[in-house]
Amino acid sequence: MLNDAYGLPVSTDSPAAVAAIDTFVEHFLGYGQQADAVLKAVEYDPECALAQACCAALYMFLEAPQAPQLARPYLAAAQRLKTTATAREQLFIDAIAGWVDNNMATALRCHEQLAAQYPWDLAAIKIGQYHYFNLGDAAGMLRLALQARAGGAASPYLDGMLAFGFEQCHRLDLAEQSARAALAQKPDEPWAHHALAHVFETQGRIAEGIEFLESHAASWATLNSFMHTHNWWHLCLLYIDRERFEQVQAIYPQHIWGVWKEYSQDQIGAVSLLARLELAGVNLEPALWQELGDYLSVRINDVVQPFLSLQYLYGLARAERPEAETLLANIAVYARQAPTPSHAAWADVTLPASYALLAHASGQYAAAARGLEPVLTRLQTIGGSHAQRDLFWQIYLDALLGCGRLSDAQQILQLRYQSRPDSPLLKRQLQRVYRELGLSDF
Repeated sequence: MLNDAYGLPVSTDSPAAVAAIDTFVEHFLGYGQQADAVLKAVEYDPECALAQACCAALYMFLEAPQAPQLARPYLAAAQRLKTTATAREQLFIDAIAGWVDNNMATALRCHEQLAAQYPWDLAAIKIGQYHYFNLGDAAGMLRLALQARAGGAASPYLDGMLAFGFEQCHRLDLAEQSARAALAQKPDEPWAHHALAHVFETQGRIAEGIEFLESHAASWATLNSFMHTHNWWHLCLLYIDRERFEQVQAIYPQHIWGVWKEYSQDQIGAVSLLARLELAGVNLEPALWQELGDYLSVRINDVVQPFLSLQYLYGLARAERPEAETLLANIAVYARQAPTPSHAAWADVTLPASYALLAHASGQYAAAARGLEPVLTRLQTIGGSHAQRDLFWQIYLDALLGCGRLSDAQQILQLRYQSRPDSPLLKRQLQRVYRELGLSDF
């Protein structure tokens, strides 16, 4: 038995297998491009239970309907080897089994135990945070990272995890403190960049956020497609606030929609950014939506995560693809049978939001506004971050404007402007509403 880079025992006598697992963990935590090195670990030692379980996890991160099928052979091998695995490895295998089986209660129970008993198992804590994030449980995300810190773990990656957990719990000062602690150890830690991007946007520190993200953007070139595109996406949000639309459109094909077009997170980032440009008043070439629709057309049966499905649906609708109706029908079917703990998110939030998004995409603004109103305060249950879910608030605001509910729109815009007074976009939108309401000054 050998130890990994964090001093945790691994049930193998193969140094090459351990080195491959270490590479997987390092690139998983740091959003590098070599997380698939763990596939080599099972070649070096097919009897290494942890390597098999990590391979299963790797395929589950595809976030696609076929992911469990791809993961199951590795999971089955890991389960066969459980009797020779350490207690930590057994918990990890059970956690991945819960994920593959869509039994998130089991998965999260195992991740909580791993955080408490093995605080240096940062990969397990990161996966647990991912699950809590997708369930809209910000407190769970933070709790896992705090447990690891209380257990003695210390790493720039853990500080980055703490930063995002604090940010999603609206504890922005602690989020910034943790992110800067990560960067003091590892200046190019991308998850800390990401957490600070959230803080800057939430606090309306637009100029500071742009300067910070621009100064680190070169380091994102070596990251995996998600982190590369997502940090650029955050920078683009700040550019949109400053109405630097041409700059955003120049970034889009290279850094938002030019890395891994088949991947879930790259697709929703593209949908969201195109939508936000249009909501800001930019007239886009229809070909942008049409190309995106070509890739989204395979998502008609994709009900893996509600947050993802809603954006696939909206992208298909904006591309005027008939597959939007097929996906909507499949969302309606799944909403009736989704298991706990996600049933309410699908049935009570995702399904009504789906009808509303299709209404907005087709210009039925009054119906879109009515459909979104009951679900806006429950959007956290579908997953995604505050910044990502803000897309649905922006669509709601556009629907209010589109159907003439100007007084309601004023209430939302005024509060948004007060939190970001340096946003020319919000100032322009608010001036329009005040003018149409017959109010001389805002």
